[in-house]
Formats: sequence, C-alpha cells, structure tokens
Amino acid sequence: MLHTIAPSVPARPNWLRAPAPVGRNYQDLKKLITDLKLHTVCESAACPNVGECWNRRTATFMILGNVCTRRCGFCAVQKGGPLPVDFDEPRRVAEAVAAMGLSYAVVTSVNRDDRKDGGAELFARTIEAIRERVPGCRVEVLVPDFQGSRDAMKTVMDARPDVLNHNTETVPRLYRQVRLGARYERSLEMLSWAKGLSPQTPVKSGLMLGLGELQEEILQVMQDLRDHDVDILTLGQYLRPSPKHLPIVRYVPPEEFRELKIAGEKIGFAHVEAGPLVRSSYHADDSHAAANC
Repeated sequence: MLHTIAPSVPARPNWLRAPAPVGRNYQDLKKLITDLKLHTVCESAACPNVGECWNRRTATFMILGNVCTRRCGFCAVQKGGPLPVDFDEPRRVAEAVAAMGLSYAVVTSVNRDDRKDGGAELFARTIEAIRERVPGCRVEVLVPDFQGSRDAMKTVMDARPDVLNHNTETVPRLYRQVRLGARYERSLEMLSWAKGLSPQTPVKSGLMLGLGELQEEILQVMQDLRDHDVDILTLGQYLRPSPKHLPIVRYVPPEEFRELKIAGEKIGFAHVEAGPLVRSSYHADDSHAAANC
C-alpha cells in the first residue's frame, strides 16, 4: 500500500541509480543537438536515463521551444512566456533523425496554451518531415492535452504517427498539485478520441509513482485507461528535479512495479513498461514492438 504522507523526504535507495551521461555517443549526440539548435526532453526535463539513451543513440526531441506555458509541480522544464514558433524546426529534427540513423523517433513538446491548436500543426509537420527525410522511420509522439481540442488531436492523427502518447501522470486526487491546468477526465477523453480517429494506431499513457497516491488509486487509473482504449502503459518513479518541486513521498521498490506490471497485463494492456527509472519514452521502440498492436 502506498502512503499518503511522509514525515520527511526519504533517502534515495541504492537500487535507484542511473548510468552517468558520458561516452562517445553521448558527446556526439549532444553536439548534434546543439549544432541544430534543437531541444530534447532528455535534457530539459532532467531525465535520469539521458546517459543510457544517448549512448544507445536514442533521444526524445522537444519541439515548440523549451519554455512551457503551464507550471506543473513535478516538471523541470522552464516555465514562462512561450518562445516564437520556429517553423523550420521540423526540418532540423528530421535532419537529426537522419544523422543518428534512427528507425524509431520520439517527438514531444512543451504545453503551448498560447496557441489555438496547442502546437498540433508543428507535430504534424515534424512527423511528415521525418517520414520524407527517413522513409520507414517510425514516429511516436508524446502530445499535451491541447486543452481538449479535438480538432488539434485530429491534426496530429491525420499525420499518422506510429504511436500516440499522452501522459495521465498521476491519480485524480493529486491533479491540482501535480498537473496545474490539466484535468484528468480531459486527458482520458483525448486518449479515447485519438484511438477512435485511428483504431489501428497504438495509444499510450504513463504515470509517475511516489507522489502520495494509494495502491487502489493507481489500479483505478489503470482500469480507466483501459476503458478508454489505451494500449500501452508506462509506470515510473517520480524524481524531484529541485527543492522547488513537489517532494517525493515514497520510493516505490522494484517488486511493486513488477506487481503493477502483472496487474496491468491482467487488465488487458498490450504492453506495460514498469520500473523505477521508466519514463514515457524509455525504450519506446521496444514497447511498440512488444505491444504488437
């Protein structure tokens, strides 16, 4: 059972360790991203897997700038006034995908509540640019909720992503603290709408654990996601980016992630990726293959 409060921030356990961001591939990719004036969620969100993933020559490209219009309590991405939309960005992302020799690319973005379509047009342009530059490359997109705009989601789905991902992030009770500006029901609605637009496209969502949620709340969210036709689920440990962000209530041990994975498979997910260091784009290519949707 997950606890709701903690008297103090728990000590980081020994089993929660990620490889340091070093190595030739890591340095090469860092230079490439810098030279092309691109952003990655790997760096902007302080992902603990940046060393492992970049050394595997995988990265999650973050379009529409690196400044978010929302102030979620868990996220390390910079908040504030949004940057101008760079309509050359899709071309440069495609150039990076080609240079990296990728067969599977993941594209995400900051929230752009300043734009009527939430940035959907640039997602579509980026998918198209990658496909044109690297034919056969599969593209997964991790999209915001577009403030519930069905037209925006249709713009993305019309570009035929290979996987549509939108993270639920946490349980409904914690939304006001964790996902300021978001609504649980709206996220479920958008996931279901995306699946309805393209039934053959795998739909994916993810949760962070360790913010004070209860076991029964996690299981209910998992059931809600299946009821809204989500195929792939990711479960990972929340890691506090800085003292200004929400505190960690609890470190969830690996055995509990294994139990939740089994529970998710019983509920009917095509694939569940669960573990302390799992993030929504972690081993995304393997998750897509394993789901066989």
